[in-house]
Amino acid sequence: MYNANMLFKLVSKFIPDGDQPAAIAGLLAGLKKGFKKQTLLGATGTGKTYTIANIIEKVQKPTLVIAHNKTLAAQLAQEFKEFFPNNAVHYFVSYYDYYQPEAYLPASDTYIEKDASINAEIDRLRHASTQSLLTRKDVIVVASVSCIYGLGSPKEYEKRNLRINVGEKITRTDFIRTLIDVRYSRNNADVKPGEFRVLGNVIEVMPVSKKTIFRIEFVGSMIDRIREIDPVSSVEVEELQTVFIFPAKHFLTDENQLEPALKSIEKELEGRLKELDDEGKILEAERLKRRTRYDLAMIREIGYTNGIENYSQPLSGRKPGEPADTLLSYFPHDENGKPKFLTIIDESHVTIPQLNAMYAGDRARKKNLIAHGFRLPSAIDNRPMQFHEFEERVDQQIYVSATPSTYERENSEKIVEQIIRPTGLVDPMIEIRPVTPGGERSDLEEEQSDRKGRTSRSEYPGQVQDFILEVKKEVKKGGRVLTTTLTKKMAEDLSEYLSEQGIKAEYMHSEIKTIDRIKILTQFRRGEFDCLVGVNLLREGLDMPEVTLIGILDADKEGFLRSETSLIQTIGRAARNVDGRVILYADRITNSMEKAIGETSRRRDKQLAYNKENGITPKTIEKEIKDITQQMESAHEKAIKLDLDAELANLKDLKGKKREVFLKKLISKKEKDMNGAVKVLDFESAAILRDELVALQNILDQKVK
Repeated sequence: MYNANMLFKLVSKFIPDGDQPAAIAGLLAGLKKGFKKQTLLGATGTGKTYTIANIIEKVQKPTLVIAHNKTLAAQLAQEFKEFFPNNAVHYFVSYYDYYQPEAYLPASDTYIEKDASINAEIDRLRHASTQSLLTRKDVIVVASVSCIYGLGSPKEYEKRNLRINVGEKITRTDFIRTLIDVRYSRNNADVKPGEFRVLGNVIEVMPVSKKTIFRIEFVGSMIDRIREIDPVSSVEVEELQTVFIFPAKHFLTDENQLEPALKSIEKELEGRLKELDDEGKILEAERLKRRTRYDLAMIREIGYTNGIENYSQPLSGRKPGEPADTLLSYFPHDENGKPKFLTIIDESHVTIPQLNAMYAGDRARKKNLIAHGFRLPSAIDNRPMQFHEFEERVDQQIYVSATPSTYERENSEKIVEQIIRPTGLVDPMIEIRPVTPGGERSDLEEEQSDRKGRTSRSEYPGQVQDFILEVKKEVKKGGRVLTTTLTKKMAEDLSEYLSEQGIKAEYMHSEIKTIDRIKILTQFRRGEFDCLVGVNLLREGLDMPEVTLIGILDADKEGFLRSETSLIQTIGRAARNVDGRVILYADRITNSMEKAIGETSRRRDKQLAYNKENGITPKTIEKEIKDITQQMESAHEKAIKLDLDAELANLKDLKGKKREVFLKKLISKKEKDMNGAVKVLDFESAAILRDELVALQNILDQKVK
């Protein structure tokens, strides 16, 4: 149960060790002095997340953690949830895995309409984040850079929050109107988040942020009873006296502002149509007129239209050019509007450039839409914040990176280094091997080959065949392998080729959807396959202690993917296992390779010296295999568990033949119920019964054995 006075409480079996105590003390001292920007320069595997968790506990402020991709954000959210199990930890990412943003390509006269199918789970998580920020103080939100995009007014969102009490006087009809007013839609079948259904004097509502149903029962013009119901099994979870129902949409408009805003949009439309007519753009004018008038009619009738965010500037009353409200607006501020939360920029060398680039990319897309009559000029203000606007809207920041860029180094008032790992693990040994068969060795490769007694260069099979031999060695020892290529196509082709060579391999790149990426990484860690091939998704922040070998193909192809920063980050993935090692496949030593090898050697020497001085024997990191999807048990699984727990309650008192007979009868009953559900097309119930049958059969089989 949530306690409004509850403070952040870190729960962990670990205590700060290695460089962590000094890093924590250094960053806290900077925060107390009022430093706005600090950097935690933490080598891979040194426990940077644990250090930040200690900072959050000490500072006791709501915290925004920004990551540069959704996979890393998911991992961080899971880690913080484990460190703060009694506090609110949320995951906030964009929908862009699930729909193409609206765009127009003039060269091919192609209009790409925004796909309206938003992933329901991500939508639910976004609402859960904003609702916690408005109702609690102990909140950590791990977000992608989508946190700087427009989200709707937090004041309006909070104001339209419904508080429902037992004994409250309201008619069923008025309550339905109220739900519709906050963008809930009616559904007479199974309700989904943001929907309700009416069953006589009962209204069932599924809040947009939770997988549960509030069953509200009316007697006359009064609320008589409120119950929380499991949406699949219909089992009562709890009887309630009060519930809060937040709006189903973030974009809401005050009714008093709505008509003036719509008139403002109509006036803008008239002016823009005249401009297009004067320019002879008849098609564009007709297109804009039809779309805008349709949207205005929808907003007047139901208060909402797809793409309503494009009218956010006039609907919110903002002046032209002013940034929209974003996730940052939902965090606490003082009476003068000054932010009162901590901001952590994870993998800042990648995240900061992303934050800086969002505005220009979005503006170019919107200008095309406006020029060709798909949107009004005011749609340009439905945009992400510019970087300077972001910096104005956060307070103290901590940049976290193993390879801080020039920006962090020049702007940080303090840089704290965290190189020593509490586990005693040191940065991996690096080997250099050629890309192609034959040719001259580099001096460094010659030295390594002589030291290791390797065969002559003329017998060398080339990078792919050599890598395959190394993978097979690691798999035989029970290890896992990562490899990086230069393109998505190369990753897919190499994965397929490895599979043909008897190696269980999968690829992962930016076209793989967010949830699927998380599942692939979890399967990899569990050993369901042995080699993961990627481009640059395998670099920053991914924590996989099972990895014993990393192969970097074409390491001498100087560029973004083989820069000093990229190489150091990729090499770091092998620093979480005591047997970790890295092979750089290159025919020459580039400047980036030389710097990356030099920095890795510097850290390794410092780590080895610390271990020797303190008598530490390195040990592989032990990390439970979880993903963010495990923080929420599905409704399907809950229904099965509730049903089986009730039916198997008496099983513990039965032994021998009686136990077996009981199970067989129960299995027979479930089979009949499942077949009956299929006949009436109730496939959801049939699926639950099917999985219950599997569970019961497993219990019976164990008994027989």
